Amino acid sequence: MSADMEAAVKLFFSSPRFAVAGASTDASKFGYKILAWYHEHSLAVTPLNPRAPSISLSSKSYTTVASPSDLPMPSQTSLSIVTPPKVTIQVLRDANSVGVPAVWLQPGTYDDEVLEYARENFKAAIGGPGGQGSEGWCVLVDGEAGLDAAGVQWTSQKL
Repeated sequence: MSADMEAAVKLFFSSPRFAVAGASTDASKFGYKILAWYHEHSLAVTPLNPRAPSISLSSKSYTTVASPSDLPMPSQTSLSIVTPPKVTIQVLRDANSVGVPAVWLQPGTYDDEVLEYARENFKAAIGGPGGQGSEGWCVLVDGEAGLDAAGVQWTSQKL
């Protein structure tokens, strides 16, 4: 991990709150899996989904918000993004306008324009080539190492 990316990952996981843009009610989709990862690691998480009022995991139901501007404390929230690039750029603009400090762009959520915007407008932007997986930085693959690097005390809980 490069020093710049390590610093970005540490800053991302130093937030007291997290959100998942593109959170899904469908357990087979990555938007559900990423939300579940935060839940399983006992992290405060809010799902973003403009079409579903809530998302239920096996052990908990989460009320959704429609966009980053609806987050209760956006300046204290790091945002994982699981949306197509054309949606991602709009999510990033909204997140930037309300002071979200850090974003994690899952594989498949970005193109060159999205990566450039994220890197220019956030204190920390994780995404692009790298990480432990073959397709780029992924919370499911790189998240635990990131939590540990940031010194976050987390406990594992069942879904």
